[in-house]
Amino acid sequence: MTDDVARIVDISDKDRTERVAVAEATIVMSPQACADVVAGTVKGNAIEAARIAALQGVKRTPDLLPFCHPVAITGSEVVVEPDEKSGRIVVRVTVKAFDRTGVEMEALTAAAIGALCLYDTAKSSDRGAVITDVRLVSKSGGRSGDFQS
Repeated sequence: MTDDVARIVDISDKDRTERVAVAEATIVMSPQACADVVAGTVKGNAIEAARIAALQGVKRTPDLLPFCHPVAITGSEVVVEPDEKSGRIVVRVTVKAFDRTGVEMEALTAAAIGALCLYDTAKSSDRGAVITDVRLVSKSGGRSGDFQS
């Protein structure tokens, strides 16, 4: 059904199951800027700030995306992997829930927000930093089954 009326999809007939999604985002900057971010900036520990920002993103996704249901998150993990030589930092987020709908959007939102937090700290060293490859890595649970990129 397609029309001009926005709505949140009715999921009341779906079973509650364990749902897991993994997403990542990459930020690319100069190797020197990456080293500066890893060493810590005047704003503090950028890697830890990115983890916290990503976790906040998991919890706030339904507030940002109008079609997302609030989901009963049971856990989330954020891994930030810098590679100073290449100037790349990957933010990888795993989100788990036991609910009627998946957590792909929570994982994707969190990864993007973690990367944005890193951009915020890197911009003083490299305004040309680029956030790339925001993507779903995998998901499991639900009617549509598993997905692996």
